[in-house]
Amino acid sequence: MNDATPRPPDPAPRFPGLHRRGFLAAGTAAGLGALALTGCGSSGGEDGSGDGRPRRGGRLRAAFAGGGASETLDPHLGNLFADAARAKALFDKLADYGPDLAAVPRLAARWEPNARLDRWRITLREAVFHDGTPVTAKDVLYSYRRIADPKKAYRAKASLEPIDLAASRAVGTRTVEFVLKRPTAELPNVLAAFGAYIVPARTQDFDRAPVGSGPFRFVSFRPGRSTVLSRNEDYWDGAPHLEELEFLVANEESARVNSLIGGQIEYAHELNPTSARAHEKGGRIGIVRLSGSVMQAFAMKTDRPPFDDPRVREAFFLIADRRELVDGALSGAGEIGNDLFGKGYEFYADTLPQREQDLGRARKLLKAAGAENLHVTLDTSAVAAGFTEAATIFRDQAARAGVKVKVRLGSKDSYWQDILDSGTLCCYRSGAMPIEAHFSQRLLTDSTTNATHWRHQDFDALYQQAQSTREKKARGAVYGRMQRRLHTEGGFLVWGFGDMVLGTAEKLRGVEAKAPANTLDWARFDKVWLR
Repeated sequence: MNDATPRPPDPAPRFPGLHRRGFLAAGTAAGLGALALTGCGSSGGEDGSGDGRPRRGGRLRAAFAGGGASETLDPHLGNLFADAARAKALFDKLADYGPDLAAVPRLAARWEPNARLDRWRITLREAVFHDGTPVTAKDVLYSYRRIADPKKAYRAKASLEPIDLAASRAVGTRTVEFVLKRPTAELPNVLAAFGAYIVPARTQDFDRAPVGSGPFRFVSFRPGRSTVLSRNEDYWDGAPHLEELEFLVANEESARVNSLIGGQIEYAHELNPTSARAHEKGGRIGIVRLSGSVMQAFAMKTDRPPFDDPRVREAFFLIADRRELVDGALSGAGEIGNDLFGKGYEFYADTLPQREQDLGRARKLLKAAGAENLHVTLDTSAVAAGFTEAATIFRDQAARAGVKVKVRLGSKDSYWQDILDSGTLCCYRSGAMPIEAHFSQRLLTDSTTNATHWRHQDFDALYQQAQSTREKKARGAVYGRMQRRLHTEGGFLVWGFGDMVLGTAEKLRGVEAKAPANTLDWARFDKVWLR
């Protein structure tokens, strides 16, 4: 999700100097980073002796950029990293994403489709809410129907679109039958969608005493300042090691770093690469790099000149020096891309040849397209780290191919909405999601966040073919065809995949750089402990 949602001014921060807003880094509207947990640094024993056994007790203080006085604990409304981390501490989804973005069961013990893939039965595991009531099929249907309310702007609404919620029903206390509008082989991805949390039926108020089924229970909430949670001893996946978890708002990255060094917090979310380099070998704080968390790209509008000509798009693919972009715009904190989303994720087409800079061929393609003296405006903004740097670097690279690029700086508040329909070339980024979701949300004719205006009925048909294909290998082959098409003539020039950087105190254990953004093991504080 992209960094898109405007927010009101922040109140006075808990820690001085922290004001910079931090949105989730995914590609539809605001985007995400990732924290995986199970073993960074030396392990503390039960008594802190270092024998690898987790220790129970203590309060972990975790600092995130926040959303000010308008913050809410409603898990269906979140847009920020802080919202996502709080939601997964208090609530559960039916499924979540593994390290390769394949869906894994959570509250759903299993799922079973019919032969046509247009009806799925979901069997719930035995789990209880914080008030002791069981999680039932009625709670699932209530939650999904609440998210789908056309009068509300809940994040998971678009993801749930394949489900006919009016026709879906409870067929037992712990069994839901979802009726779908069309065959959907990837329904588990829907169940794992960002914000698709299960709440008790009839719940409307989430900020005074929210009740979920997650690993932590509600204690207190001060919007824009702090949230305190306590261990849920009855959690179905095992009680957390921590006694308490406190989320603190610290909007400026420098304040998160200073608070970590000063011992005021044990975990600092989303540090910049410069801070990582400065502290990585110093030993005062731990640095955790979460690779593959953020796709970095330039988006070309394929329905208007000059990028309605596939030769021009290919020329731009060949203009990019991807290593220079990663090193310059991301300070080396990432790996190069190959004009496809989802490197390392399930179904990624990793057999396609890595595209390299070739200015000679780029010039020939531009000449063949009648665009030797091309002038293009590149829209960018300080809305995301590395955007303005990437624009400047690419401008200089394009000049060496005879293309004049004018860099235009846009508003941080409206950038993501502006670039959907305006301009021809822009900086773009996305956090983690399944490759199938990237197709459905950004590359189908009716996709609501189709930033490249990629609209091809034959491509849409391939997507529907994949969704109607039960066997995974055959479905993957269809996704491979779609990616080969995009690699040849798509509108996303994907030049890199950036790391998400976390800072940890020496006494925090159980954090591992393993999973990309938005996955099950990101911000999973029920599995960490304090030495």
